[in-house]
Amino acid sequence: MENIQSGAPDAISFRRWSRRSWAVFGSLGRSIRIGVLSLTCSILVLPGHSQEQPDSIPSTSSGREIELEEVVVSAQRAPVLQSQLMRVVQVVTRAEIAQHSTAGLSGVLEHLRGVDIRQRGAFGMQADISIRGGTFDQTLILLNGINLTDPQTGHHNLNLPVDLSSVERIEVLQGPGARIFGPNAFNGAINIITADPDRRGINATISGGEFGLFQSSVSAVVSLGNVNQHLSLSGSRSDGYQENTDFSNLNMYYRAVVPSGQGSLDMQAGYMQRAFGANSFYSPRFPAQAEETRAGFVSVKYKPGRRINLNPAVYWRRHHDRFELFRENAPQWYTGHNYHMTDVAGATVNWMHVAGFGRLSLGADYRFEHIYSNVLGHPMAVPKTVPGEPGAEFTRSYQRQSLSMMAEQSVFLENFSVSAGLLMHLNASLPKGISIYPGIDLGWQVHKSIRWYATANRTLRLPTFTDLFYNSPTNAGNPDLKPEEAIVLETGFKLSAGFVHAEASIYRRWGKHMIDWVRTPDAEVWQSLNHTKVNITGIEAGADFDLRHFGSNEVFRHFALHYAWMKADKHSRGFTSLYALDNLKHKLDISLGHCITMKSGIEWKLSYQDRSGGYQPYVDGAFAEEVPYHPVLLANVKVFWNPGAFQVFAEVSNILNTKVMDHANVLQPGRWVLAGVKYRLQLK
Repeated sequence: MENIQSGAPDAISFRRWSRRSWAVFGSLGRSIRIGVLSLTCSILVLPGHSQEQPDSIPSTSSGREIELEEVVVSAQRAPVLQSQLMRVVQVVTRAEIAQHSTAGLSGVLEHLRGVDIRQRGAFGMQADISIRGGTFDQTLILLNGINLTDPQTGHHNLNLPVDLSSVERIEVLQGPGARIFGPNAFNGAINIITADPDRRGINATISGGEFGLFQSSVSAVVSLGNVNQHLSLSGSRSDGYQENTDFSNLNMYYRAVVPSGQGSLDMQAGYMQRAFGANSFYSPRFPAQAEETRAGFVSVKYKPGRRINLNPAVYWRRHHDRFELFRENAPQWYTGHNYHMTDVAGATVNWMHVAGFGRLSLGADYRFEHIYSNVLGHPMAVPKTVPGEPGAEFTRSYQRQSLSMMAEQSVFLENFSVSAGLLMHLNASLPKGISIYPGIDLGWQVHKSIRWYATANRTLRLPTFTDLFYNSPTNAGNPDLKPEEAIVLETGFKLSAGFVHAEASIYRRWGKHMIDWVRTPDAEVWQSLNHTKVNITGIEAGADFDLRHFGSNEVFRHFALHYAWMKADKHSRGFTSLYALDNLKHKLDISLGHCITMKSGIEWKLSYQDRSGGYQPYVDGAFAEEVPYHPVLLANVKVFWNPGAFQVFAEVSNILNTKVMDHANVLQPGRWVLAGVKYRLQLK
């Protein structure tokens, strides 16, 4: 940083960015007071490709001082500027999230390059997320840096208690992240970051639409003494777009930052509950399925606020799942519903030291995972009563624990940078009980606007409890599964020049012991097994244009074009693959935002998706021959008007009424119209 001025003991002021690549570390753990900040500079603080709506965030004049958060991008073990990144990280800012006011988290992520959202229920009631051709179990989910990934199944990974109105930004790391975040960041990681509790204000949204849809949310930031607190409550419900697709959803979230010595305690807690009709979710033979899930969590993290940082955190999460194969009129042979209660507890500590032109980061993470179930795990000597379910008992249980130790050294020179590290993972489920997963990232600032990078990483993913133990009339688990492993190479370029930000990359993944549920054409039971090898080659490219840089342009605000192509070497010859081979081989996303008046506008989103693989239709009580997934063209539009603190909006999803089938035999909704009002009051 340059032009540093004196100020409060816990704050520094500066007027412009320094080109020295190590300068940012002088700001870590401290508030930054900026005197001059233009829109082009803000990409360094909240990087991404989103564009703000006309008056969603007030503009700043050159003479006004404003407070910004620490410069944090979580693509490495410690904070780093977007301009220094040697990985692909897409960041969705608050402004872009506002464009998806009712779509939910899955609706926001669906339009990101290289991200595949496969939904069974509407509005994210059950949405599977994968990155770069992986499965939904290969993506790690974090909330403010806390690992909330579900060990029972990746189907529950997005069961988070946070409404979009509380989210400040979303960081998506594409590619393996095991050496950074630990196991299960096999193909990437998603860090959902909520708004800091020091930004006082109130947000409220209410909307409704077809099929009995009703959504509402309210969030507020209040201060009690020197403790800043963020509270939010949201809910939604619908009668369903077809039989047995109704749903209801409730989210509650709380976060507080409590000063403690020279640092602070960052505490968060949440609770979610959702129930939904699961028409043919897991088998078309029994379409009258239903599911109810509940989850609660709490975490405490200490931020010391010093240049040499030691950041400990502890967390706990409990998830309940009740699955009904028959919602009503169950046959005599049906013995009862499936009940699962999963507990995850963990502790993590990160240490960072900055010296010279480099930075050393060390970390350790302990994680304990346990499940009670009447389906998953080993038989229990004494059954346990299922909480809240009279007469139901857990008869099985399973637990595992692991210790991960990470080390990463980053060196930043004038135009070159390198970051190398490794994960040492200790787990009894590994063949030798211990394994090492190294990686290295390289960066070269070819030009002030162009950056080249290359990475090489080894990664892993542990089997879920469902992979290991789930048995039913249509499924057979496999307790002898090996962990998935892969080596990934990637290289690409990043361009940031005025009104355009662009990226292009190519990667190759060599995967072994890949886990999938498969079935031969003449069988009715899906079996969980390790594929020998599944290798994937991919190409990604995208560009975002901020058209507001052209002063005479009063109509168009932003335009984005993103494309991803993937190819898997192994195909489903002789069997049907349920997940591992059904990746998106072509995905094209286009978005355009333009004004109607100074206070109103339209957001357009178009997505073309062509999926590999196929499925067996269930016709007249029997499975027919496999048919391929058909390409789909999806179009969404939102019209909004901002009269002061209010926003009035109307949305239409799937305008073309395209027939969409993300999963075998589970038809997605067609055209859906809704409208609502949003209120935002910012307090000083």
